[in-house]
Amino acid sequence: MFQPDVEMLPRADLTRLQEERWRRLFERLERSPFYQGRLTLSHSIKDHPLDAVADLPFTRKKDLRDHYPWGLVAVERERVVRLHASSGTGGKPTVVAYTRGDLAVWAELCARALAMAGARPGDRIHNAYGYGLFTGGLGLHQGAEALGAAVVPASGGATRRQVTLIADLEPDGLCCTPSFAWALAETMREIGYDPRETSLRYGVFGAEPWTEALRERIESALAIEALDIYGLSEIVGPGVAMECREGRRGLHVAEDHIYPEVVNPATGEVLPPGERGELVLTTLSKEAMPLLRYRTGDLVSLYDDECPCGRTHRRISRVLGRADDMLIVRGVNVFPSEVERVLLSFGQLGAQYQLVWEDGRLDRLRVEVEASAVLPTAQVAPLERAVTERLRQELGVRVETTIVAPMSLPRPEGKAVRVVDRRTRAR
Repeated sequence: MFQPDVEMLPRADLTRLQEERWRRLFERLERSPFYQGRLTLSHSIKDHPLDAVADLPFTRKKDLRDHYPWGLVAVERERVVRLHASSGTGGKPTVVAYTRGDLAVWAELCARALAMAGARPGDRIHNAYGYGLFTGGLGLHQGAEALGAAVVPASGGATRRQVTLIADLEPDGLCCTPSFAWALAETMREIGYDPRETSLRYGVFGAEPWTEALRERIESALAIEALDIYGLSEIVGPGVAMECREGRRGLHVAEDHIYPEVVNPATGEVLPPGERGELVLTTLSKEAMPLLRYRTGDLVSLYDDECPCGRTHRRISRVLGRADDMLIVRGVNVFPSEVERVLLSFGQLGAQYQLVWEDGRLDRLRVEVEASAVLPTAQVAPLERAVTERLRQELGVRVETTIVAPMSLPRPEGKAVRVVDRRTRAR
């Protein structure tokens, strides 16, 4: 462990630490122009914040966009030493500010995450997350350096060049999206390099929902241990939660700095452990841009049972999907990750797929999925029917299937794009 005294803190001591950080959080929120206008806190809430969580207001991504760029910053601008931002594909980007203290905490959280995956001081880590305004690259980079590892800052894209770097520099760990890890394995095979013969021992994969089935494919292809990392720019970036090697059942939330809840997406009601809902996070120590009860849009369950690794921080499940990524097909809710789980249960199918909306009598959803190898023509149609039937059984709705040739779908250079809208009429 990178910080065993904190990661194994007894729950009673951890709760006391959270209570104290909640009280200091309210002091920072009162300096935020956004929260000044919406927080009226009684002494009872300030004195016992964990007992009154459900009475506090939520913060949403829309709030960040509506108060772009400085409305949620709670420190003097001279104290802001870095800014990150989302892509802004839904309108204005969401800008996130950091003080030096924020960056130090972020580095610690990423160092903890890498250690959970098996990273050690002196390792070499190939970091293929994107650098720039996206938090992935710089987050894991500073975490690796805090751990005492050397970093290969490869960033995203240029798959063949990255394969060369992995072969020549012999890194121990790989950090990237799971879809890009699979693309690297495919490229290695394509150029005649056995992906199981690399120096890699572990992978830290996140930034997109992925299934246990894809984990098994990646681990088999690259002969590594593949662990899940979770984060989002609005909270801190990668390092919010990380899966441990020993448990591999959920991701430990860094609860000394981030307080998790799971709520009913429709009502906002706080749900008990084990129930699936929307993840809500509060930044307990963030200085520049503290957030209160931020609705992430990610659907998870929260676990509070003991973990074999000995860490006491609660865990969230693997992300099923985002509430706003949910597809409604003839009245049935469908998540891309559910489709992926079914597809990867067929050994004849590869890991590259996309969900295509098309025009029809009703809006039609079709799955385009690659074969894992060239199939005889006579086998394609029966396999398509079998996959369509399995999807109907698992999802409760008919989703048509088209099997395409290996290596024919676009390869991701960052986050995988799983949904394509080819409908011609205005939406």
